[in-house]
Amino acid sequence: MAKPTVSGRFGSLGSGALTGAALAVQTGLAAVVGIVLAREFGRGAETDGFFAAYGVFIVIVLAAGAIRVTVLPTFARARASGCLGGEAVSFVLALAVIALPVLILGTVLRGPVATLLTGGGPVAQATAAMVLPWMLLAATCQLFAGLAASVLAAMNDYASPAVGFALGSVLGLAYILWRVNADGVSAFSIGMTVNGVVALGVPAVAIAIRAARDGSPRSALRPRGGSAFARLSMLGFGVALPFALQALYVMLLPFASRDGEGEVTSLAYAYLVSSAVVAVCASSLGLVTAVPLARSGLGPGRAVRHIVASSWLALVAIGVAAAVFGVAGGNVVGSLLGPDYNDRVGRDLGLLVVALTPWMVVAVTSAVTFPLLFVAGAIRKLPLTALAVVIVQVPLAWTSIVLFGVTGLALALAASTGLAVLAMLAMLEAVRATVVGVGVAAIKVAVVALVAFIPVSLVLSSVPAAVVGTIAYAVIVAVLRPPQLVDSWHYMRGLG
Repeated sequence: MAKPTVSGRFGSLGSGALTGAALAVQTGLAAVVGIVLAREFGRGAETDGFFAAYGVFIVIVLAAGAIRVTVLPTFARARASGCLGGEAVSFVLALAVIALPVLILGTVLRGPVATLLTGGGPVAQATAAMVLPWMLLAATCQLFAGLAASVLAAMNDYASPAVGFALGSVLGLAYILWRVNADGVSAFSIGMTVNGVVALGVPAVAIAIRAARDGSPRSALRPRGGSAFARLSMLGFGVALPFALQALYVMLLPFASRDGEGEVTSLAYAYLVSSAVVAVCASSLGLVTAVPLARSGLGPGRAVRHIVASSWLALVAIGVAAAVFGVAGGNVVGSLLGPDYNDRVGRDLGLLVVALTPWMVVAVTSAVTFPLLFVAGAIRKLPLTALAVVIVQVPLAWTSIVLFGVTGLALALAASTGLAVLAMLAMLEAVRATVVGVGVAAIKVAVVALVAFIPVSLVLSSVPAAVVGTIAYAVIVAVLRPPQLVDSWHYMRGLG
């Protein structure tokens, strides 16, 4: 008898918790890397250049996550028909056709790319050009690591990729701490490459071991029929919108640089905090529920319930995170990132996280909606949607930076991402019910956060207010036990 899998024992909620735990480890260690970078190099042109190149890395890594979601239903069906190995090899070859030229061209043309990303400042440009090749190599490894993780997910193995991603983060951080004094900022990009190599190597070895244990013949690895173009088209449909959504953030960087030196760095840290919350709370559930939904099918009614249930669980975490940064963001940022982030800079960065809360809400909805498009086969309009939101972002960003400064860029990001979410929901014929369900959840969470944090912030200093407010928030949620939240919990536990 086959051993029970994580999915089999705990359902999608257990698998999501495992994947979320791995993402939490990655996120926590990435936060440590950010703290080391801030304390070693402060806030200025050099860190602006680093984060400009890092924006490219984030775009490609998000594409890796999108590819992981895109191929999951295909791999699940391929496993059921006994041809998973050939299907996986076909996608590896198709992805290499795009990924390797991007790596080579990005390395050769790193100077012009760095100029475009930084706006031409000499120190920022030189830093970006120095770290960009390593970041591209790290991102390429993450692309193929995501593909390997999807192969294992089709086998109900979420543990091996989780170990690979977590171990890669640990070893990458170890390299950075070892070499930062000797190599400077370049140690961070090389450490990211170490991370990527390990994240790819562990699931690749796990796949090889499973193939050997199951006695799979070499013929099972022969690429399946169908053209590479067809698979690239499928990946293109899958990557187009997530790529565009991440590009929306990268497009904000030149606008932020016009608001003063260091603003790109502040926006980058606020975005990293916000996207980490989204990744840990929502993206993990989106990944692990794609396989069971592909097997059982999906209709508009179930799509609505799935999106709202997943969003409820994530929004509870977003509410407390935003409230903590609103009450004590300056103290938290200053104590973690060092003296360059004390006082006004730290307070502004904390408020920037709060300003990104609307984006977190729509990003959570996007993260749990996107995989459903591939389960339902509703992907034809994704490239057009991607193009539309990128075009809209330019006037939105320009208007927002003029009217509200860097804070306005956070609102522009929420607006453009929200348009993409509405388009995705329209493809699933689930706009009205989902918007109402998620909107009600967001309002209820916001009310609980305000009730828990505002009174204590009026009588206590920032850090004690954040601690007491968090406790009060948890107590209120536990006592009220919103029926929709309880229903969401049971739904996710039962999905397997």
